Amino acid sequence: MLAIYRKEIAGFFSSLTGYIVIIVFLLINSLFIWIFPGEMNILDSGYAGLDTLFFISPWVFLFLVPAITMRMIAEEKRLGTIELIYSKPVTEREIVYGKYLASVSLVLLALLPGLIYYLSVYFLGENHGNLDSGGTLGAFIGLFFLAAIYASIGIFASSMSENQVIAFIIAILLCFILFAGFDSFAYLPGMKNLDELMISLGINEHYKSMSRGVIDIRDITYFVAVLVIFNEATRLKLLSRKWKTKG
Repeated sequence: MLAIYRKEIAGFFSSLTGYIVIIVFLLINSLFIWIFPGEMNILDSGYAGLDTLFFISPWVFLFLVPAITMRMIAEEKRLGTIELIYSKPVTEREIVYGKYLASVSLVLLALLPGLIYYLSVYFLGENHGNLDSGGTLGAFIGLFFLAAIYASIGIFASSMSENQVIAFIIAILLCFILFAGFDSFAYLPGMKNLDELMISLGINEHYKSMSRGVIDIRDITYFVAVLVIFNEATRLKLLSRKWKTKG
């Protein structure tokens, strides 16, 4: 698994992929927080907080993370290098989790410079430090878990097709459904008795809970369970190749 992990990390930073992801994430958030006029702009709102960052970031990651993961298995299939990996003494689970951990590591690297936003807002207020540090920490943790689920979905989508564009579209669609789709389904006619259940199945409810600074074991369990489900689905997809060969 470590060999797969190192290979993917090296691939990110031997090309421009890793740098572009980090720069794009910081650039988009910076534009909304400091440049674009409106309520999201900290200077215009007059309120020293990071609400804009935690509102915009899930949508930025909705596109960035699938862009990171779309090639991970799809390209291996297209080039035939997946057969070379299978010839090595690694299991399907090690392949999946090696690639997954590399994706999550890149997400973490994109989030770390976000501390600059925290320090800027911390000292920007009229009274230095007038910022909900607990809520901010919880929101960063929630954002990390959210992106971690996106990564597991992206790798699963990459295993579904040899075409990276198709994998990218499938990943965005699945991420959108999990993030915002369940909230929308909950308000459909006839769903009144199931609205709370539908909302609890989506990422957004658990993300908002952690953004309030409440680190609830139920939210962490949800995030871990969903990413494991998608990673294991990817493993089964890779295993299905062996079943077809035996058949």
